[in-house]
Amino acid sequence: MASLRYLMNIVNIAAYQFHPLDQLQSYRESFRQLCRRSELKGTILLSGEGINMFVAGSRLGVDAVLEMVRAIPGFESIPVKESVTDYQPFNRMLVKIKKDIVPVGCPEVSPEPDASPKIPPALLKEWLDQNRTIALLDTRNDYEVSLGTFHNAIDLKLKNFREFPAAAAALPDEIKKQPVVMFCTGGIRCEKIGPYMKGLGFEEIYQLDGGILKYFEDCQQVHYDGECFVFDQRVAVDPSLAPTDIYECFACKHALTPEDCNSPKYREGISCPYCYRDPDTDSSQRRREREARIQSIAAQQHGCQPYENRRWISIPGRCAGLPLIDALESIYPGWNRERWTRAIELGEITAPAATKNEWKTTAVTPERIVREGERFLQTIPNYTEPAIDPRIELVHEDEAIVVVNKGAPLPLHPSGRYQKNTLESILHEAYFPEKLRPAHRIDAMTTGLVVFTRRYAFASKLQPQFAAGTVEKSYLAWVEGTPAWDETECDAPISSEPLPNSGREIAPSLDTPNAQSALTLFRVLERRGNRTLVEAQPKTGRTHQIRLHLAHLGFPIVGDPLYLAGGQSRLSTEMRPPRADQASSSPMLLHASRLAFVHPLTGRSMALEASPWGDAS
Repeated sequence: MASLRYLMNIVNIAAYQFHPLDQLQSYRESFRQLCRRSELKGTILLSGEGINMFVAGSRLGVDAVLEMVRAIPGFESIPVKESVTDYQPFNRMLVKIKKDIVPVGCPEVSPEPDASPKIPPALLKEWLDQNRTIALLDTRNDYEVSLGTFHNAIDLKLKNFREFPAAAAALPDEIKKQPVVMFCTGGIRCEKIGPYMKGLGFEEIYQLDGGILKYFEDCQQVHYDGECFVFDQRVAVDPSLAPTDIYECFACKHALTPEDCNSPKYREGISCPYCYRDPDTDSSQRRREREARIQSIAAQQHGCQPYENRRWISIPGRCAGLPLIDALESIYPGWNRERWTRAIELGEITAPAATKNEWKTTAVTPERIVREGERFLQTIPNYTEPAIDPRIELVHEDEAIVVVNKGAPLPLHPSGRYQKNTLESILHEAYFPEKLRPAHRIDAMTTGLVVFTRRYAFASKLQPQFAAGTVEKSYLAWVEGTPAWDETECDAPISSEPLPNSGREIAPSLDTPNAQSALTLFRVLERRGNRTLVEAQPKTGRTHQIRLHLAHLGFPIVGDPLYLAGGQSRLSTEMRPPRADQASSSPMLLHASRLAFVHPLTGRSMALEASPWGDAS
């Protein structure tokens, strides 16, 4: 099913309009709720001067957000540019209130309709055909201009748009006395700075309506050299608006030609000729900086700050035909019937309304009969998550994978009690806009190595290695007791069905319903008093496999909050999340110490090791 996600049609829209806008907080909350419920991603900027938005998602979701925008007085006819992709180009949804929807670096600048009249592309072409005396002023950044611009256009050599006011003011007076046509990619920057240009003494200033992209659409490449940089996955388009072979540096975002990519200073995901630094000194420095950022984000424990937690609950096939309350109990056994009933009564469980406005929800009852695939929205106000161990070491980083050594408790991905205090969420913020993909699973209570891939192409090569069991994995575990054996193996089957405490149990035999085969090899490394250090090598990848097998053998892992000697597990009422000041006071002493696999980019075998956090004995 995972591959189907990449075949979906994702509608992408870009729209902006300058018009006075008030009630910004109210609109922000409305947009946030709508986009969350419609599962849209992108950015919406709200300002007293107008709206600027880049949003992608389903057809219904995009239509819904446009309907909301056009319902705001003054934005009924907001122009929209639309395209369709087979992937989601954005990683998250942001709705922000900003001072400007286009920052220009000078105060009190606001668009005025008559400050710089718009001229259509056909008229500009006519002027250029006639060799009229005009100055073409490129308002874009230098890396955009480097890909292409109009013949004899003035390049202000801007590193960012905030440099524009000073650069424009420094132009000679003879240019300010000429007719000046300024242009950018799509027109929004020029529309904003028109009044400022008048104030600088430009006597006759125009803006190209629709920017370069509209000129390409109407006039093709006449009077224009090169391509046009665009701020999406295409990087650059030619005059037919088709993507070109221009690439983008992953590190500095500079546009790259094929010649740039053939430079010895170009390394995919690391550097290009425009940002290259000596690798011997740069890689370690970059890794230290990235690790410091990761640790800073983890230390903030965002999930411990009260927030409104929203999550979708999908009904699996096994629950189809059940009353909603029974389905909820089955899907999330950690909550009892009384707690789910109370949530429904408080309106914290709702269902999408059966209208085209899919962001709207309706109340539900415990007796409602559910269908397979049906979705319900759970909203928990003032939610706080348990504290985590923020220790995260960046073990390895290259253009294909990222490997970290994590502390515990620290869950890998959002689930159960955790949404923000997760390793995935922390790395997503540290690497944004890049979204890393975990190549395998690891328990929240287990410390050690976790591998993430940086692109889907790399994930498709590495994840199958874990699924097939060809990755060599070694764990270190301190256990209670002293085994008589030096080496042994355990092949007790494990049930795939979760217990009420979310744990698993040893199945009587492989013939038992839901039983899964499992095999772990164990070797004693050290005996110290009534504890023993054991190396574990799992040959299969079942949930809680090492923990269950050691407990089944009579040697539970020190600090295991769930499994007891003999394989029995504690009741959910006996388990308590750690307090904020005890996140790492009594960790479970299981550590993922070594991984060996075939690198998804180079095709060569590689092995990585990480020492436990301190003396775990």
